Amino acid sequence: MFQNNREAFTARMKDNTIAILASNDVKHTNTDDVMGFAQNNDLFYLSGIDQENTTLVLYPDAHKPENRVILFIQEGNAHSKQWDGEKLTKEGATDISGIKRVEWQSDFEKVLQYMAFEADGLYLGHNEHKKRVTKDQQTKQDRMIAWCKQKYPLHEYHRAAKITRELRPVKSQVEIDLIQKAVDISVASFDRVLKNCKPGIKEYELEAELTYNLVKSGATRHAFKPIVASGKNACVLHYNENSAICQDGDMILMDFGVCYANYNSDTTRCFPVSGTFSPRQKEVYAAVLHCLQEGSKLLQVGTLPEDYEKEMAQLVEAQLIQLGLLSESEVKTQDPDTPLYKKYFMHGTAHYIGLDVHDVGLYNRPFEAGMVLTCEPGIYIPEEGIGCRLENDYLITADANINLSAAMPIEIDEIEAIMRQNT
Repeated sequence: MFQNNREAFTARMKDNTIAILASNDVKHTNTDDVMGFAQNNDLFYLSGIDQENTTLVLYPDAHKPENRVILFIQEGNAHSKQWDGEKLTKEGATDISGIKRVEWQSDFEKVLQYMAFEADGLYLGHNEHKKRVTKDQQTKQDRMIAWCKQKYPLHEYHRAAKITRELRPVKSQVEIDLIQKAVDISVASFDRVLKNCKPGIKEYELEAELTYNLVKSGATRHAFKPIVASGKNACVLHYNENSAICQDGDMILMDFGVCYANYNSDTTRCFPVSGTFSPRQKEVYAAVLHCLQEGSKLLQVGTLPEDYEKEMAQLVEAQLIQLGLLSESEVKTQDPDTPLYKKYFMHGTAHYIGLDVHDVGLYNRPFEAGMVLTCEPGIYIPEEGIGCRLENDYLITADANINLSAAMPIEIDEIEAIMRQNT
């Protein structure tokens, strides 16, 4: 898979250019402790190496064949082995990546120097997420850009992200299988939560049930910090304190995902603390479920994301009228630039998912077979203390789409039946 990814990447590079992909830094917390390492996903996509201090160099037009693909990794020593364990050997890195030439990271500058002036330009990586671009910090990629421009100021420079954002949205079968595995772990985790939920439990105790099954199943980590939001907390879109007591009569919104082998799931479910939905909770839940079931049908080959989002908004708007939150007359006379539905539904409902939870890719590109996207409509009513969002992960195929999270209970009767097992 990694070799295929490299071939697809280099086929899109300009003539006589070199691509340099750098790993992420290890991030520190305080004094001597560090956060868990997460790899630069473009580097992982092209090499499969999930270790810090790694650099990948691609030079498809190099005169010497041994210079066309070079992987640089951190050399271990007795001290690092004693304190932190084994680092990849050159042979081990070759086994994972399929790259024959593996060098130590300490030799990177010397090796690159031999090739750099043969090339006309350099491709460099950078975080180009429109909302989550790195801010007020310097990444290893940033330092690589600065170093290259200081060392080779007269070269042409190009963005590696323009190529990876084209490639990564369409998944190979191996990638699809890994996302499905992440979803399957999520399904089992949700089952644990339903069977352990009861009035008086803390939100973080339900988060612990997710974590228990994630670790037990061999997953890498949570795809993101889970949202376990009871009652009015569910109206905060990115609530993650998870510290409140779940009160009898409240509904819980749980948005969670699993990272397995660096591929992610992203699902959301809502359920009653007591095990039985109130009549109003049922109404709101059924409205959101209707939008999910109908809206997910729009995830098909050729649909433009913008058109999909417009139709999803219309579905939610119609349900808000049925719920008595909006009136037809208000909607008919509303300012189209500030639609009324946004009071109760203020976010988009589809994003790419893969190596990143919000995976790279442009949203002016029609949906294609092999893409995996979420569908997540919601309705939030702060004055009633009800927030409801439902989310599945869908694989688009040539003929339809496949709900990868179909095994996760979502019907009201299903959820209540599982929760009755608590008693």
